[in-house]
Amino acid sequence: MKAFKQFKLFTAGPVACFPEVLEAMKTQMFSHRSPEYKELHEELTKRMMKFIETRQTVMFFPSSGTGIMEASIRNCVTPRGKVLVTIIGAFGMRYAEVVESNGRVPVKLEVRLGDPITPELLDEALRKNPDVEAVTITHNETSTGVLNPLKELAKVAKEHEKLVFVDAVSALGAADLKFDEWQIDIMFSSSQKAFGVPPGLAIGAFSDEVFEIARKIPDRGWYFDLLLYKEYHEKKKGTPSTPPIPQMIALNVMLEKIDKDYGGKKGWLEMYEKRAKTIREGVKRLGLELVARKGYESPSITAVRAPEGIKGPDVYYAMRERGFELAQGYGPLKETTFRIGHMGYITDEDIKEMFENLEKVIEELKRRS
Repeated sequence: MKAFKQFKLFTAGPVACFPEVLEAMKTQMFSHRSPEYKELHEELTKRMMKFIETRQTVMFFPSSGTGIMEASIRNCVTPRGKVLVTIIGAFGMRYAEVVESNGRVPVKLEVRLGDPITPELLDEALRKNPDVEAVTITHNETSTGVLNPLKELAKVAKEHEKLVFVDAVSALGAADLKFDEWQIDIMFSSSQKAFGVPPGLAIGAFSDEVFEIARKIPDRGWYFDLLLYKEYHEKKKGTPSTPPIPQMIALNVMLEKIDKDYGGKKGWLEMYEKRAKTIREGVKRLGLELVARKGYESPSITAVRAPEGIKGPDVYYAMRERGFELAQGYGPLKETTFRIGHMGYITDEDIKEMFENLEKVIEELKRRS
């Protein structure tokens, strides 16, 4: 088989995996209906419940996080029902597309790229649209590097008695999230982001109310039917279809590592915030600007405005030539930005070396422009 070139990854995901993850995934397979799998399923569930601080339901799906995004709409919103979709970038827009493609009606609350949704804006939108059934919130918008104030937004949505669906794909594991305390109804994430595990596993958390609502919704489909998943989860300690066992083993190893090597969630999140601060400071030392509004910067990815006269993709490809895989700008920002991911297995030396090369790349591109 062809050997693929290895890069130092500063991507939006998939990200570089921790050595312990790569080692654990060498494990020979076992049946997903075996006692060994049931033990893994229960152990991973308990660890994730602890991490996101919930006593309600956590389940795992053989998909990317977008699968649960679709499940949230198909299971919890009535046909032709309205959903208030908050949009701060490309992935908020994706949620709106998912709402519409599943026969529901998106009501869009959109702000300038680089800005967050504020509680005041959400409150105003809900007063104008009291008939929406749910609010979707992108916790961390990967395209702009903006972290939404989730706790405050969820509070406003609950004051209006709306369901709260949270896209935490690039946030969970890098930003704090307290599922029960913040009264979230559905939260979903993916293995290939802040936990530093390969793609293929979606992580979902669900309030008790979600399952009561789902019973009244027709045509929920099969693959992402939450009631079917809950039945298998509770009665069989498993999933309706085959789960990605290697990724589940890997995520279990990472949650164990977080407890053992970082003293738990608090220490792990502090590591991410410190790493993010180092990268933001490095960007500013090069005289470059962030896309995100000050005070709302992401702990998992930094979107950077390319210097005047230089295209974002040119920076990306020049860094690839030097052995570093950053992330291109996304959506409307593709030509004018590039992104530096903070997620996964990255050392301080990797960051230092990346900035040394980025400085040279910027200098070279300026000379050519």
